[in-house]
Amino acid sequence: MSTGDKIQNAAEKAKGAAKEAAGKAVGNERMEAEGKAEQAKGDLKQAGEKAKDAFKH
Repeated sequence: MSTGDKIQNAAEKAKGAAKEAAGKAVGNERMEAEGKAEQAKGDLKQAGEKAKDAFKH
């Protein structure tokens, strides 16, 4: 996994966490769900990159 991909995936997870927290704070269930989805998307991308790296070696 390239450093750029790691940074991008971490940023997506952080953005999702922030959105989830903001949604909880204001009682916005939709925003909270979007935040959780963004975190899951970042995790999935990271797992995919790790799998690609495993097959390269």
